[in-house]
Amino acid sequence: MTNSAKMLLIATALTGILGFAPALAAPNWSAVPAKDVTLFYPGQSSWEWSLTTADHPGADKFRAGKNCAACHTGDEKTMGALLASGKKNEPTPIAGKPGSLIAKVQFANDGQNLYVHLVFSDAGQPNAKMDNAYDTKVAMMIEDGSVLEANRAGCWGSCHEDSAAMPAAGGADRTMYLPKTRAHLSRQGGGDALAADLQKLKAGGYELEYWQARLNPGKPASAANGVIFDKREETKPTAVTAEATYSGGTWSVTLSRKLNAGAGFTPIIPGKRYTVAFAIHAGHTAKRFHYVSFERSMVLDQGDADFVASKK
Repeated sequence: MTNSAKMLLIATALTGILGFAPALAAPNWSAVPAKDVTLFYPGQSSWEWSLTTADHPGADKFRAGKNCAACHTGDEKTMGALLASGKKNEPTPIAGKPGSLIAKVQFANDGQNLYVHLVFSDAGQPNAKMDNAYDTKVAMMIEDGSVLEANRAGCWGSCHEDSAAMPAAGGADRTMYLPKTRAHLSRQGGGDALAADLQKLKAGGYELEYWQARLNPGKPASAANGVIFDKREETKPTAVTAEATYSGGTWSVTLSRKLNAGAGFTPIIPGKRYTVAFAIHAGHTAKRFHYVSFERSMVLDQGDADFVASKK
């Protein structure tokens, strides 16, 4: 056996033992169409807040069927500046925190894997000193139409009034969760009493998958992924890979995973429309102190969507 063959066997064995996914050959992003996505600071604006007419001027339209992006695309910078300032829905503003950032987003596939590429600047980010492990975290949520709340509102479908650091948390460290997993949902959130038909909900595909890259300048990216159902739960070993470079204050991040990663993962098939949304923690922030996008649509190979992940 040649030395190169021996090294390949060793690498394959370590992948299985240690539980990490091998790096994938990313597409040539200079040949892939890109779109700018504005992510903004949301403060303490929860799913319940979005449904409450007394608090959210657009609540009646939202209840009647208008999605978040349909009404507010183009307003992200204005809303983010207001919320980051502490003048609305933010009792503990981060001094000097920009209200928004713009990410250039691209999707592609190679017939076996889906890739998403984000390029953005972290200029002006103060050090919030919340997360001492990572400077920046980049996440994408993906769902296949089984979670109506996420289809209509992206990440807001799992952000609640009683989640950690939210107004009705009461000191609890409750993670993100989906509304139907709770026995009762009020203006104060769903609490900890779970619905009786959890297994039926999960069997019907009612869960969100997320991918995440955890980043520090000058160091390799760390990948994570998981699901949001009755709580946010990380999958180990991860099925996602992450690569990133940082130069001149700009991050270039690629997340990827197999189109069909097996049980527990959203199968990504040609022609089907998916909802995606993005979140970025910048400046050592944690939990709700992030930037988020409104919902976007994505299809594989061809179709009508915000992003078409063409084969490269």
